[in-house]
Amino acid sequence: MVTSPHDPSGAPPIFVPGERPTRVRYMVFVLGFGTSWMLYLHRYSFALIKPFLKEELDVSNTELGYMDAVFGATYFGAQFPTGLWGDVAGVHWLLGGLILLWSVSLAMHAWAPNIKILYAARALLGAGQAGVFSLVGRLTRSWIPLSVRTTAQGWIGVAAGRLGGLSANLLLMTVMIGVMGLKWQLALYILAGVGITHGLAFLALFRNSPAEHPWANEAEADLVAGGSQQEQEKPLKISELVRQMDRRSILNLVAVNASSTFSSIADHIYSHWIPLFLVAEYQLKFKEMGIYSALPLLGGVTGGIVGGYLNDWLIRRTGSRRWVRSLIGFTGKFLAAITLAAGIVFFYDDPYVFCGMLFVVKLFADISLTTRWGTITDIGGRATASVFAFNNSVASAIVMGIPAVYGYISDVHGWRVVFWVACSAYVACALTWLLVNCTIPVLANDREPTE
Repeated sequence: MVTSPHDPSGAPPIFVPGERPTRVRYMVFVLGFGTSWMLYLHRYSFALIKPFLKEELDVSNTELGYMDAVFGATYFGAQFPTGLWGDVAGVHWLLGGLILLWSVSLAMHAWAPNIKILYAARALLGAGQAGVFSLVGRLTRSWIPLSVRTTAQGWIGVAAGRLGGLSANLLLMTVMIGVMGLKWQLALYILAGVGITHGLAFLALFRNSPAEHPWANEAEADLVAGGSQQEQEKPLKISELVRQMDRRSILNLVAVNASSTFSSIADHIYSHWIPLFLVAEYQLKFKEMGIYSALPLLGGVTGGIVGGYLNDWLIRRTGSRRWVRSLIGFTGKFLAAITLAAGIVFFYDDPYVFCGMLFVVKLFADISLTTRWGTITDIGGRATASVFAFNNSVASAIVMGIPAVYGYISDVHGWRVVFWVACSAYVACALTWLLVNCTIPVLANDREPTE
């Protein structure tokens, strides 16, 4: 028994036996995909304009690292409050507002007349993007059926984000600056305008759940909730985070945090330094730099898609959600470490082959990243956004100074050492995955995930 779309007059819904589920979840998928794409399109833009800032403002790699650290500080500070707010009050208005906020802050990067304003723009961008993936994670739990949720998360949470970073390289550097000859400031203004447009569309079209959306019927709500999960998805109360966590769930969350932290240490290279590395180490021109710096991100897109399908397929085949998650997480990061080590030893002097190796590195690494998305929504339950935010904030706090460290290492010891640090982080991340159990819920009253 299902209902027709909600009557705007406020009359009770009309139940129509046998009506098929509506497909509003597909529109929500597109909105979530677009949000992740835009998030990384804007975030990666700063790495691409670093050569211009070095020339125009005469800043060192170390100071550029400090600017990234400022972004990390506000990103950390706003993470958990944003995620908790999303669980308690819903995603709709909060996420839509954050999209508008960070888009405006990107425009500030282009307008900034001096270094002080640029630091302020970095701080605002960090605050605007903090907690966004936590809210997107909550979005996938509220709108995507469990049987295909990790597949959708691979597209929304990983592939879309990496595609956004790739698009920044190709659109901003290769096309807009390299081919069209636009000033970097104008190019940033255009990207900011696209973000503002997407934020307004999100506010107009998204709702927190199928039950709240005027275009969705009850059949779609039941399909997404899986029937038995409806009781589990009651709004979160803040007191539950304290009362329902036990030592077992806390230790498991620590293992997830450790995995995220080591992964973030390696990822800072791709989000902050690859474009400048290619210019400084190999003297690549802007057109080439944009193309080859996009290769690792293309690997991430591929890994995100493959990881999502692989998780859902193996869980259906084996019935062991716990070990599928852990072993895919371990294998992805371990293969990333082996591939990166081979690239450093045998192919480092050839920028084109080395960037091709980084494509493979990120493919393996982001298979594991998709698995983390699935794991957090498994254990998070009604506190999914809070768990996402806590996980990201812990990782952000620990690695906050990594951009500055990488800047210092590149200045003093060279870029090769930077990549060895990332390789070590991949190994550590792989080992922590063996400790993660995705069937231990954060809230004791939340049932373990079922198909």
